[in-house]
Amino acid sequence: MAHWLFKSEPSTWSWERQVEAGAKGTFWNGVRNHLAKQQMMAMKKGERGFFYHSNEERAIVGIVEIIKEYYPDHTDETGKFGMVDVKAVKALKNPVTLADIKAEPSLAEMALVKNSRLSVQPVTDEEWAVVMEMAGKK
Repeated sequence: MAHWLFKSEPSTWSWERQVEAGAKGTFWNGVRNHLAKQQMMAMKKGERGFFYHSNEERAIVGIVEIIKEYYPDHTDETGKFGMVDVKAVKALKNPVTLADIKAEPSLAEMALVKNSRLSVQPVTDEEWAVVMEMAGKK
């Protein structure tokens, strides 16, 4: 199974709001980048992703699960983009900051480091394991 990272500004959509959505989850809309679109099209139900607070916090704060695969984004007037639905699985015991990630040599090639502006990113199995370990150790 693949892993992912979803970026959101806490002032727009926070981890707390994602948790409040409960088991029914929410749609992840508004993506208007073709590479991010391709990432979302590759997502499969049951796969998991990190929930990353961008801008103010710059930290991975939780884990979400894909509960509905790619379908048209109702907010896209052009009809070119889509979305997936996700639900909160759990908060990380200890958030992992971007500074922590950049300081970890084994994460130097992570998309979050290399292409930090991309709103939806793939995460390798190795990167997932390292971040999870970091979240448990702090």
